[in-house]
Amino acid sequence: MSSFGFLAVITVALILYFWWGFTVLPGERWQILAAVPVSKSAPGAWRGVNLTWYGLLTANAYVVAVTHLFILLGALRIPRGGVALLAVALLAICVPASRLVARLVEKKAHTFTVGGAVFVGIVVAPWLILLLNRTAGTAHGFFLPPLATLAAIAIAYSFGEGLGRLACISFGCCYGKPLRDAPAPLRRLFAGRGFIFSGPLKKITYAHGLDGVAVLPVQAITAVLYALCGLVATALFLAGKTGVAFVTATAVTQLWRFLSEMLRADYRGEGRVSPYQIMGVLGVVYAGGAAFLLRNQPWRGADLAGAVAALWQPATIVFLQALWLAIFLYAGRSTVTGAELSFHVHRERV
Repeated sequence: MSSFGFLAVITVALILYFWWGFTVLPGERWQILAAVPVSKSAPGAWRGVNLTWYGLLTANAYVVAVTHLFILLGALRIPRGGVALLAVALLAICVPASRLVARLVEKKAHTFTVGGAVFVGIVVAPWLILLLNRTAGTAHGFFLPPLATLAAIAIAYSFGEGLGRLACISFGCCYGKPLRDAPAPLRRLFAGRGFIFSGPLKKITYAHGLDGVAVLPVQAITAVLYALCGLVATALFLAGKTGVAFVTATAVTQLWRFLSEMLRADYRGEGRVSPYQIMGVLGVVYAGGAAFLLRNQPWRGADLAGAVAALWQPATIVFLQALWLAIFLYAGRSTVTGAELSFHVHRERV
């Protein structure tokens, strides 16, 4: 498989997925996926736990990101077991950090922050790679080339974060300012193209009362920009320019995080400049320093066709399925909404 063909397939899939998400997900129908009864509240009635589209779409994003990580590092002939170990170790740090950092910054126990989790990931990733090389890598005979591995992680994150914005559209979080309050150029640019969320359970409704109001489609802009960044950085990676790919993916995603928050209306912590914006800028500086220190690493060429073929091994498929389920159960069990359920028999069908 050529790099062009690989990127073309990804591009078509992204266009279709984004078109669907941007069209339907702001609607009320696309927030609660299912409700599961857990305890009785009255005769014939149950309290339920809501399973959300946010969780499903987040799980999709994680699996796409990890799959891309498998492909990029597999193209460098790194064994799948080493890639899986890296992914599990990184997720074991970043997924809990998404809730912990939100609690520290926003003082909320039932929310997530991708920005905080990414900053933690940027800081720990170089050290984690070195640790794995000296421990599991030595024991099992694999080596993670530090700069190429950092580039693959940054690219995978770019795709995962872009796709993850669809989860935010479904939940109605990370929303933009009302179009009526936006600068004139943005009002003209997005006239008729803003998101209009509906439903009392959307965060934009209960936090800001913007149900039915056209707002800047910040989530969509982020999704498209990050996907384009991932495509360009992937092309650079496969061409052997891993340092440029790493810096490009990190700089675009984190600097846009800084800029995009100026267009958002949701609460991001106290102060004109949020802690997440500061984290984004620091992350770019840190990544630039890591790229400089790890430069001039040898390049053996990429075996893209072999990496894609290796995805169809049973162990890899089961790993990705287990990852999807774990993320869905972690992110998809709503703690800010509830359900009251009742059931009945269709007597005419008995």
